[in-house]
Amino acid sequence: MPIEINWMEEVNKRKSSIIEDTQKFLQIKSVLDENETSIDAPLGVGIAKALQFLLNKGENDGFIVKNLNGLAGHIEYGTGKELIGILCHVDVVPEGDGWTSDPYGAEIRENKIFARGAIDDKGPTIAAYYALKIVKELGEPFQKRVRIILGTDEESNWRCVDHYFKHEEMPTMGFAPDADFPIINAEKGILDFTLTQHFQASGEQGEIVLQSFQAGRRLNMVPDMAVAILECKTEKSGDLLKEQFVLFLQNNNVKGKAVLRDHTVELKLEGISAHGMEPNNGKNAGLLLNQFLAKQHLDNNGTKFSTFVNQYLGQETRGHTIGIAFEDQISGELTINCGILSYDRAGIGEIGLNLRYPVSHKIEESKKKIIAIAEGNGFSYTELDDSKPHYVDEQTPFIQILKKVYEQQTGGKAELLAIGGGTYARSLTSGVAFGPLFPGRPDVAHQKDEYIEIEDLLRATAIYAQAIYELVKN
Repeated sequence: MPIEINWMEEVNKRKSSIIEDTQKFLQIKSVLDENETSIDAPLGVGIAKALQFLLNKGENDGFIVKNLNGLAGHIEYGTGKELIGILCHVDVVPEGDGWTSDPYGAEIRENKIFARGAIDDKGPTIAAYYALKIVKELGEPFQKRVRIILGTDEESNWRCVDHYFKHEEMPTMGFAPDADFPIINAEKGILDFTLTQHFQASGEQGEIVLQSFQAGRRLNMVPDMAVAILECKTEKSGDLLKEQFVLFLQNNNVKGKAVLRDHTVELKLEGISAHGMEPNNGKNAGLLLNQFLAKQHLDNNGTKFSTFVNQYLGQETRGHTIGIAFEDQISGELTINCGILSYDRAGIGEIGLNLRYPVSHKIEESKKKIIAIAEGNGFSYTELDDSKPHYVDEQTPFIQILKKVYEQQTGGKAELLAIGGGTYARSLTSGVAFGPLFPGRPDVAHQKDEYIEIEDLLRATAIYAQAIYELVKN
């Protein structure tokens, strides 16, 4: 092997294959589907197909591959006691509405590949795969083993990594290509919980009855659509409600519509989806529509629901209104995303929340505050998951190697970052997030028209290839 390796040159030799495989991978709709499962596809057919796509590639290219009950898999190469993990995921969030092209078409426009999962995390997964393939094909003996670990449930409950590490060894070190460059060594804690309304028996008072309200698909997504159906006691009140809603849309510069049928009014409001780790990047359709409803003379249960949401969440995402705001120097501000709002007149009212808290935050104190407020207003608290914060010291040797690689290939300084997102890096004893989003690029993960720049896909592949090379020889 030559002493000096031109990593971009090696990537460009394989450019057409990288792009083609990225498109094929993106064209598989790998969204969690628990209504269509089997022993071989525990999370749905699409996810199983995406996992097998990569395992088949790995086997054909001479790697050791393993499928762990359809929940996870790995692609491995090299020898040695130490194991380097590269943690990727094949699942994606639902596509949402308003795409310019087919969300699973992987169309190329303006030197970008557009598809759900392009940047999170299928494009980066292909980059990591080809990086390992390049180093393997260069023929240098590996002093360590490298294992690309493939998860299938990263966007939901992490059943994949939980299952994986019950059966497989923990890597000595590793990275997840599922966030930003340069290097992320601190990740906020992530608390998912629901607040459930206890309905009152005398709930039908009021000029307008809230029959149903629905917004959001996932706790870690900002809802981009909200729909409310209301029953008005008179046709006049229905007309007035419609007029007020049209004015509300205009005043808030958002799209939507109101449809009046007899005494029933259907209200729809369009927001802007974004990743739940930074709700301010989107426009929460559910909270906006609820803001309108909170000003109406609703029935008792509808009033209770909309008033609570408006008072303690409103349009604010830092936890000030509910009394849990916090910030530290390592990882920044606490954020809270209202990912799901669901209400049915028959007796169901639920608020689904995704809270990202700083590394030094005492989350148990915040839980107590939330529970007290919920119970004081006739709601109950149910905790779904609490993934603790993750932090790796900058002086860790493998971080120093990643810093060197990044600076050599980009000419930029490898600053260490903290994020609100939860990557697979936190499942490692010693792991960081490493790319693929370069500084200055917009973060379009979980948004409509998600894409990856082809230039960035190739640059990331080169960086990952050199990183693997440096890690296995040191």
